[in-house]
Amino acid sequence: MKKIVIAIDGPAGAGKSSCAKLVAEKINSLVKDLNLEYIDSGAIYRGITKKILDSKIKIEDYRAINKMLENIKIELKDGRVIIDNNDVTEYLRTKEVTELVSPVSNNIDIRKRVNSFLNEYAKDRSIIMDGRDIGTVVFPNADFKFYLDANVDVRAERRFKESHTDMSLEEIKESIIKRDENDKNKPFGALKIAEDAIYIDTSFLTLQEVVQKILDKIMGCIKIWQQI
Repeated sequence: MKKIVIAIDGPAGAGKSSCAKLVAEKINSLVKDLNLEYIDSGAIYRGITKKILDSKIKIEDYRAINKMLENIKIELKDGRVIIDNNDVTEYLRTKEVTELVSPVSNNIDIRKRVNSFLNEYAKDRSIIMDGRDIGTVVFPNADFKFYLDANVDVRAERRFKESHTDMSLEEIKESIIKRDENDKNKPFGALKIAEDAIYIDTSFLTLQEVVQKILDKIMGCIKIWQQI
């Protein structure tokens, strides 16, 4: 059976990660030997951020960053992130990494290096990945592309309920609006809807309903490919 790539894009709080993980579980329970793997691209950027911190490199030191990128070794093993043979998974959500990961992920050279890794990684695997530019930049030839969206009030409320923060609901909403604006205007890898993506507004849908909509769109093709 052919290997497949499923790209799920959309703004923060649209339910991309939860949806992608559940779609992977559902498809793997229905299709033998596909072994669809969920990839958290954000975790890779966090792993590189940890490497930068440990190396005491300043994010604005482009020469040092590029030198590091020349030799960096990125690996994914059973959902864990390995950078230069060091398992950094347990450090990915630390405060110091979280505070620096945004400028790291905005660095064009770093994004190109991560995209190169992801394309190589996907050559002999079936994967599902969520992000901002997965269907437009990372995997423009993905077999299936989806764009999940929701109105900002719904997204803010979701983040407020699921996050452990002292931010108010209004502060989270303002943060999301600011992030949306930043993501849509990035010089490289900006948030936008791929021309061939299927748009799904998740504002008033449950997670299970969104997952089912995605499965309805792709399972027919997968069953045909099983026979090839």
